[in-house]
Amino acid sequence: MSVSASEPRSVYSGFQNFLINVGLLFLSAVLFALPNPGFIFSDGLPVFAWFAYIPVYILIHRVSLKTAWLYGFFYGVTAYILYVSWLVIFSPVGSIAIEAEHGVMLLITFELIKAAGLLFPVHGWIAEWLISCAYEYAKTKGFAGFSYGVTAYTQWQNTVLIQCTDILGVWGLSALILFVSTWCANVISETLRSASDDTCKKISAHTFMQSALNHWISAAVWALCFIFVIVYGVCVQKDYSSYPSVQVAACQNNTDPWIGGISAYKRDVNTLMSLSDQALASDPAVKLVVWPETAVVPSVLRHYRQRPDQERFELIKSFLEYVDSKSAVFVTGNDHAVDTGNGDTDDYNSVLVFTPKKNTLPPEPEIYRKIHLVPFTEFFPWPRQFPGLYQALLNGDTHLWSPGSEITVFHCEGLTFATPVCFEDTFGDGCRDMYRAGARAFVNLSNDAWSKSLACQNQHLAMAVFRCVENRVPAVRSTASGQTCILDPNGKIVKMAKPFTQTWITGSVPVIPENAEQTLYVRIGDVLGKLFVFVSAAVLLAGILLKIYNKACKITQSRKER
Repeated sequence: MSVSASEPRSVYSGFQNFLINVGLLFLSAVLFALPNPGFIFSDGLPVFAWFAYIPVYILIHRVSLKTAWLYGFFYGVTAYILYVSWLVIFSPVGSIAIEAEHGVMLLITFELIKAAGLLFPVHGWIAEWLISCAYEYAKTKGFAGFSYGVTAYTQWQNTVLIQCTDILGVWGLSALILFVSTWCANVISETLRSASDDTCKKISAHTFMQSALNHWISAAVWALCFIFVIVYGVCVQKDYSSYPSVQVAACQNNTDPWIGGISAYKRDVNTLMSLSDQALASDPAVKLVVWPETAVVPSVLRHYRQRPDQERFELIKSFLEYVDSKSAVFVTGNDHAVDTGNGDTDDYNSVLVFTPKKNTLPPEPEIYRKIHLVPFTEFFPWPRQFPGLYQALLNGDTHLWSPGSEITVFHCEGLTFATPVCFEDTFGDGCRDMYRAGARAFVNLSNDAWSKSLACQNQHLAMAVFRCVENRVPAVRSTASGQTCILDPNGKIVKMAKPFTQTWITGSVPVIPENAEQTLYVRIGDVLGKLFVFVSAAVLLAGILLKIYNKACKITQSRKER
């Protein structure tokens, strides 16, 4: 049996292509992580977002439909390992779940993008862009919805650029950024194909420009959109200094409230009381004091009313007496336990709001129970269906809560505010619902201290910035270890505490009137994200039907010729 000389060359060529594909995959994963706050660049390198997906599309163009899913899975896992590396500190099981989830989602997305290119050989790149935009929206929905990694958030420090999100939400800005990668990848792929089809043709700047000029209309449309976004971003920003305002204080105790027992709980409450005293002494005009998520761990109502543990009761009593002695309204996070009978309780990650001399002794606080819980680390809806995974989450010291069901709007000196808890301000639709319920400011209580990561805290802050712009409201963030800050309705950071320190900040928050003009985003919500999903599905279906129709026509024609 003879072996042709071409076979070794073919094997070598195949292996060489495989190495190129693997290189593109890892380059894609790195370029996904770099624009976002990370462990190397704590603020991120946002310029990379504009071309981060070029190697992704080139990779998909190179591989077959049969293997695209495999590259998609490993790209999703690798990208999220690099991007949310801090998650493994809090919940190794949750980290694996998130990475596997995005591996599966990108497995599907790669297949759909590849199919779009095959169904539409000439204009398939437009369908690829639509599918990518649809994926960005789809990955934030459902029980395991996760907003971390949405492209628009990489631009969180570009105050001019982000203003457009009050029109179509983050989905419009993501589409604007993703288009650059899709367009460039298509031009590059076309240049490479034309060179391979014509063996006498060499790849050069001239051939690249020729391919680019073939798509000048789409580039011109994008340029007009970009110019509009910049002009709009400059013109729409307002000066809120003339608005009535409320002085607020936000405290940061720099500890993870869940580490330790009753002695740690006492220490944290005493620290926060001391920080509050310092803030109130520095600015007696403060009317609202905010403590972080679960700043007071023992359930206030349960331990005050039922007193199952004397030490915890004494802690709650000292906290309430302290608040009652002040003149400012206090907002704090608490593990609010509701007895359900037989010694069982439903535990809620809650916000309690106390007004001194009104609802502190005995405690009758206004309460908000966190609705959107963190998947796999705060909530798991299928304990019976997946008992092994559920037990693994419990063994990992995961705090599982019951979800709340109602939005609560609080009032202080004319300021009407809602309190998205930690993870909740990473979702535009949830904060929009709070605005529509009557809130004209967001007071976010967070605990990212468990991550021990500035990158994690900045990734969270990056998303919070957009909630202000989308709804044109200010925000106050009180966090366990950072980023404690005050944001204006333009998404600009007015004041921020130094991370990983015991500290406090004070500042004024503008009072947005209840009858303020609603942004387009408040009125229509995530319509653009949903539209991307619908149009992508319709385009793919049309491509499949057209393919079937053309094949049927060819068969019919062939029969006629016989």
